[in-house]
Amino acid sequence: MVPSRSLSSLLALPALAFLSLSASASPHPRTASSPATLKLAVRINSYGIKNIAAADRARIQARQAGDSSSITVTSTGTTYTANVGVGSPATYYTLAVDTGSSNTWIGANKAYEKTATSQDTGNTFRVAYGSDGKKYASGEEYIDTVTLNSDLVIDSQSIGVASDTSIGDGVDGLLGLGPVGLTRGTVSNTDEVATVTQNLYTQGTISSEVLGVFFAPASSDDNSGELTFGDYDASKITGDVSYVPITSTSPASTYWGIDQSISYGDTPILDQTAGIVDTGCTLILIATDAFEKYQSATGATFNEEVGLLQITSDQYEQLSSLYFTTSGGVTYELIPNAQIWPRSLNTAVGGDANSIYLVIADIGSPSGSGEDFTNGYCFLQRFYSVYDATNSQVGFATTEYTYATTN
Repeated sequence: MVPSRSLSSLLALPALAFLSLSASASPHPRTASSPATLKLAVRINSYGIKNIAAADRARIQARQAGDSSSITVTSTGTTYTANVGVGSPATYYTLAVDTGSSNTWIGANKAYEKTATSQDTGNTFRVAYGSDGKKYASGEEYIDTVTLNSDLVIDSQSIGVASDTSIGDGVDGLLGLGPVGLTRGTVSNTDEVATVTQNLYTQGTISSEVLGVFFAPASSDDNSGELTFGDYDASKITGDVSYVPITSTSPASTYWGIDQSISYGDTPILDQTAGIVDTGCTLILIATDAFEKYQSATGATFNEEVGLLQITSDQYEQLSSLYFTTSGGVTYELIPNAQIWPRSLNTAVGGDANSIYLVIADIGSPSGSGEDFTNGYCFLQRFYSVYDATNSQVGFATTEYTYATTN
């Protein structure tokens, strides 16, 4: 994944909650014009949020540094996984879904079961996680049939089969859903590796190289997730999808990067700049100068033990909305309740049950880095997101959870 490859943070640690959901699909045959939906399972990980915040920053800093030989994986508070079949007959693997990377690989826990459709390419793959290389996956690159559900079967998909990996607690590998350019440099004797979304499109299974992503808040009654290939799921949104072009600013342009500005109430805290939309990041991270303005405006204090900003009940009552305005001129409101970590999950991440923590974190560098924000899960659980490779754009729409007070 060259340059600056970030395989986003989706490794599941011991789960406090795990909800298994089956794939939703219509029977064969289906036309290429009709999208298909894959339900996800959600894990809420028992891991200190301080470590998550630090890991989010480390991943982003690696991208900013333009590390051409490594991408970053860290552990998040919430992990979405898909049950993906490989081979024919298929063996199913639990893969973390990730729009911040593009390689699909298995073998972290469950061994690869070869079938008549398995073809060893003779090439090797290696993905290093972070600049120190302590987290990695490497092995052989195979061609095989990949089954997402009965309507989403991919012939001759290139996948990595890890023989050596230092990751994989709770998952068998990763399902890469980022732009195809992120695969450069990860497989020997290969320029780029076609992604699962790209192959679904080129093989005529879907009519557009588009992915729709829906997350319900982890604290809601229906804390599920859903991927829709070929379009978006209109039943999950409450308004129109508004699109914004992929940014031209590097390194954000390599990913699902966009341009946006951020205001706290009527106060601008980040001028229009480039950043990333990333399902693999738990928090909403913003440039240090913007973070300092946000902290000052909210009156929050930094909790060293938890690693997040903390406010009192009185300060929460005075909290203003955050407004994210894309370069397309559309503004998305993140209400006060959406800015706080789910209080029902405080103890799960090492916090005090009665405290209020904010999900806005310091990216660790000043604005102007080329990635001045990351809209992670805490943003995406409030807005439906669409990743459109056909037209090089990202879209957002409101959902039933945009203005919910589930936290």
